[in-house]
Amino acid sequence: MTFRGYVDAHEDSRALLQQLREAILRVGPVEEHESKSQIAYRRGRAFALVWAPGQYLGERGAPLVLSVVLPERDADPRWKEIAEPRPGAFLHHLELRVADDIDDQVPAWIARAYAAAR
Repeated sequence: MTFRGYVDAHEDSRALLQQLREAILRVGPVEEHESKSQIAYRRGRAFALVWAPGQYLGERGAPLVLSVVLPERDADPRWKEIAEPRPGAFLHHLELRVADDIDDQVPAWIARAYAAAR
């Protein structure tokens, strides 16, 4: 099963992915790479990842999660988790449950991550 195969079977995840993908593709030229567990958006290196926790957690997981790589830790309380997988790269995880979760701040985070991924 591919990631989109999972999302195609779950309407809530599919609708969020479509809305989020549109926001990501508006930032500029990107490479889109799909694996079994996620879609990675790259500009030289990955700047945004989209995945569906429900694929592994069932009903306990949010329909979709956006993970963005920023050069600094962002203090917004909406982040579910922030990790630093390598020095100077902070991976921020945002749970998306409804369309309104993709507000004006989300494209701004995506644009910051895109700009830092050179």
